[in-house]
Amino acid sequence: MVGKSNKLYVYKRGGRMEEVHIDKITSRIKKLCYGLNMDFVDPVSITLKVISGIYSGVTTVELDNLAAETAATMTTDHPDYAVLAARLAISNLHKETKKHFSDVMTDLYNIINPHTKKRSPMISDFHYNIIMKNKERLDSAIVYDRDFKYNYFGFKTLERSYLLKINNKVAERPQHMLMRVAIGIHGEDIDAAIETYNLLSEKYFTHASPTLFSAATPRPQLSSCFLIAMKDDSIEGIYDTLKQCALISKSAGGIGLHVHCIRAKGTYIAGTNGVSNGLVPMLRVYNNTARYVDQGGNKRPGAFAIYLEPWHSDIFEFLDLKKNTGKEEVRARELFYALWIPDLFMKRVEKDETWSLMCPHDSPGLADCWGEEFETLYEKYEQEKRFVKQVRAQELWKAIIEAQVETGTPYMLYKDSCNRKSNQKNLGTIKCSNLCTEIVEYTSEDEVAVCNLASIALNRFINEDKTYSFTKLKEVTKIITQNLNKIIDVNYYPVPEAKNSNMRHRPIGIGVQGLADTFVLMRIPYESEEAIKLNQQIFETIYYGALEASCELAEKHGVYSTYEGSPASKGILQYDMWDKTPTDLWNWSALKEKIAKHGLRNSLLIAPMPTASTAQILGNNESFEPFTSNIYQRRVLSGEFQVVNHHLLRDLTQAELWDEDMKNLIIHNNGSIQNIESIPKEIRDLYKTVWEISVKTTIKMAADRGAFIDQSQSFNIHVAEPNYGKLTSIHFYAWKMGLKTGMYYLRIKPAANAIQFTVDKSKVQLLNGRTDKDEANMSMIACSLRNKDECLSCGS
Repeated sequence: MVGKSNKLYVYKRGGRMEEVHIDKITSRIKKLCYGLNMDFVDPVSITLKVISGIYSGVTTVELDNLAAETAATMTTDHPDYAVLAARLAISNLHKETKKHFSDVMTDLYNIINPHTKKRSPMISDFHYNIIMKNKERLDSAIVYDRDFKYNYFGFKTLERSYLLKINNKVAERPQHMLMRVAIGIHGEDIDAAIETYNLLSEKYFTHASPTLFSAATPRPQLSSCFLIAMKDDSIEGIYDTLKQCALISKSAGGIGLHVHCIRAKGTYIAGTNGVSNGLVPMLRVYNNTARYVDQGGNKRPGAFAIYLEPWHSDIFEFLDLKKNTGKEEVRARELFYALWIPDLFMKRVEKDETWSLMCPHDSPGLADCWGEEFETLYEKYEQEKRFVKQVRAQELWKAIIEAQVETGTPYMLYKDSCNRKSNQKNLGTIKCSNLCTEIVEYTSEDEVAVCNLASIALNRFINEDKTYSFTKLKEVTKIITQNLNKIIDVNYYPVPEAKNSNMRHRPIGIGVQGLADTFVLMRIPYESEEAIKLNQQIFETIYYGALEASCELAEKHGVYSTYEGSPASKGILQYDMWDKTPTDLWNWSALKEKIAKHGLRNSLLIAPMPTASTAQILGNNESFEPFTSNIYQRRVLSGEFQVVNHHLLRDLTQAELWDEDMKNLIIHNNGSIQNIESIPKEIRDLYKTVWEISVKTTIKMAADRGAFIDQSQSFNIHVAEPNYGKLTSIHFYAWKMGLKTGMYYLRIKPAANAIQFTVDKSKVQLLNGRTDKDEANMSMIACSLRNKDECLSCGS
């Protein structure tokens, strides 16, 4: 930078122009390095990388963003770089935003739409007035330092999609958003709002994405899931239902819809003297609606899961709808597909018997009953020859498995388990689940089932001595139950049938995230006896806490309208329906006495959902899933880079095993550390990925927790190399273990990993000290119904 023309200038936040000074950049970075290990963190190296990427006229905001991104890419050198990256990004936002919560809410309330020049508030009048009335108290309750507890990617997720913006510029800080959510739920109850704010900001739990987006706004649509019944098998019924789907999708709700009642292809239509086109053309109409009505205006496409029972005679065409090949006119690829499977079908597949395909118009009532009643009616229709055609049950089963291997779907839900073990079974037959297979609620022509969700960060309840604080977990669960119950009353409902259903039955859905993180922090391997016990006791505690809170709410406000006649009103809880005895952690008989006296405020309580975005925000692994890999890629503006499982990175750094060579070894091993013998066995055992954990163990753990889950759980099946035999064993094991959701997605391990191409193979072989062994591929042993135990996926 000798001549004047070579000088670089930067635009300061006030608009002033100044020459770029390297030492100023370094000193800004150094200021944020407090508490970090300076033997590993090198602010000067970040500065040099920043300088090489800037141009004259760059703004200080861009400089900060570039520095944060650069630090994030250096995370694999040492975990402290991740902390530094987040600090840089967050302190940049703090410089760009107002401090006081009340000032930010005032700005959001007084927004002028740049196109219409009229006021277009993002905060409702009701909530704005409460904030103004209590502004000193709310402003002083916020602890801004807690923003610095987010990791870089969690913060970037918030910034991109959650924090409210004015003219496309972020106006909120994360703490502002959390206080807005607390006020949005609790309104004038400031004590409760501050209690919720503190738990949210200390990362004990999070409300679901729609609640974070829309709380305290003029249209607070805070619910995640909607379940719809097809109104009728008629033009009016089909298009009235389509309109419901469009209105819900516009409000950013995911949809589960059952179509069991739609007459099959070739069935006579008396009104027009014609024949029906069946499910496929109708579902293409729904497919186009999902594409057109995205969730909240050019955000993400609408998401509809379509549920069908396997006796419907359009089932084979239904299974092809998502496939990548085939004629466009018989595909509807933007929809998601799910099977609502009666036990009778599974029995027929197991015994290799005949299965009859029927039309609901000619064989009515099959979707309206379950269990023995269904089997009696189905067999009656078979004897009366009221079927469209008959096939071998295993022929249909094969088509299901083929669709799953190709598309990862259809989801597998077991109709009889869902109905037999539901606290809503007094309402009628439950006919479908939701988009993510964890909500199991009753729907009818005048009721659209709704669920409001929140997830608990399980890793926050570990004591310093590595024991687990079940007491604190129960406490937090009770507060979440109260919050979700309040949301039912303050929520905006996109269709009246949704309000009708939610007010009558008052279901909620509490889920979890960070179970894998919990096991690692407590130093217990995922498949160990301790993990199996802890998994069950965590869900016992959550179910107990939610029931206790709901019972206390019932004492105060009365039971939900349809409580009488429910299993809970007869003293039957979820674990009773599974014939399971809880551990001695909690006093269940005392709780049952309390419920017998006061009842419950909510029909359903527990529903572990997928937690993709919110787990990313809090920096946890998704829901109850094991780690998928120990190394993965992240995309940022400046390109892609690798991120290592932060627990593993810390463990290997502490063991003085972390360096560039180790990173390359893990990349070469596709994110697995099981074959890296220089890593101690106790560390390897802790970091088994989902591909290295037996599917049988994950199903058994799902069943253990299932006895304390009164809705269902988004349970994925991971199989590295699926085949007909393996998947058959897995599905039958899940069914026989009593799972309601036997499979959400089938996840298959990608054959080649893109990040492997960045590694020098010869170097890796040297590091390994041996060439790759040609291990016999045992997974190719055909495993079927007849030799289940030979299947490595299910083998313990």
